[in-house]
Amino acid sequence: MRFSVLSRSYTPLAVAGLTLATSLLAAPCSAHAADTVMPDQSHGQVVHLFWKKEEIYDHNRQTVTLTGGARAQRGDMTVDADTLVGYLRPKPQSAQTTESDTGNMELYRVEAFGHVHIYNLVDQGWGDHGLYDVDKGVMLMTGKAMKFTSPRHLLTARDLVEYYPHTRVSIGWGDATVNTSDGKRITADIMQAFELTDAQKAANRASQKGQSANNSDQQDTNLDRAYGWGHVVVRTERQTATGDRGVYLAGPQLARMVGNVHVTQGQNQNNGSQAIVDFKTGISHMLSGSSDPVQGLIVPNETKQ
Repeated sequence: MRFSVLSRSYTPLAVAGLTLATSLLAAPCSAHAADTVMPDQSHGQVVHLFWKKEEIYDHNRQTVTLTGGARAQRGDMTVDADTLVGYLRPKPQSAQTTESDTGNMELYRVEAFGHVHIYNLVDQGWGDHGLYDVDKGVMLMTGKAMKFTSPRHLLTARDLVEYYPHTRVSIGWGDATVNTSDGKRITADIMQAFELTDAQKAANRASQKGQSANNSDQQDTNLDRAYGWGHVVVRTERQTATGDRGVYLAGPQLARMVGNVHVTQGQNQNNGSQAIVDFKTGISHMLSGSSDPVQGLIVPNETKQ
């Protein structure tokens, strides 16, 4: 079955098309709001809508519902779902219609229900329910078995996933995990992953020219860094480190843990306020805080590292 197409402006009596422009339903991660604030794109690229079955306009609610498998597409960003609901608002005075565009309403929010799949040329995510804010260019997803993938890393979460395509930032809320393609795993109550920008990747490629093939994983990765808050856990082949907060740096393959840090290897355990975990060597370095000394439990029969 072919998709029906709706694009540019929307008029209730004569469907000519849609221009999508949204305001955010939910606030971004408060811990790093400054990193994820997006410019207003309410009158930027047109969003095209496609659907297979019905298009239902609700005058009272000012919504348009697309059923039977629907798609919203803006630039290289696409949202697929069983059903899409677009929320309408009057166009601002400065954006009123011209001779070539007779619509006087615009969409400010797109809500997705069932088998939600968001993707662009690099990243993609899955969930049961999604909300696309076109003003800010932000996608929120909830549901079972949520996941967000980017080249060489995977983010999963229990409660909510936020995606900011223009800054390449993803945030997982509730039992969140970042897994890298080379086997590294960081978990926390909240995880925030930053991908490398195109400029950063180009700089990395230039700086690594002539280096051995052993560095190819670092060169090809899209992950720059990942922050964790609450019950942070990182694991290497030899050790497990836990703490209140942490950050993983993909380039040097180091993680820094802060607050109530415990590093365990076999039956041996070291406690302190900070630790540096080296994923290359699998060894952690304990750091004392301003007033708390490093404490350790060493079992004599354990193999010395």
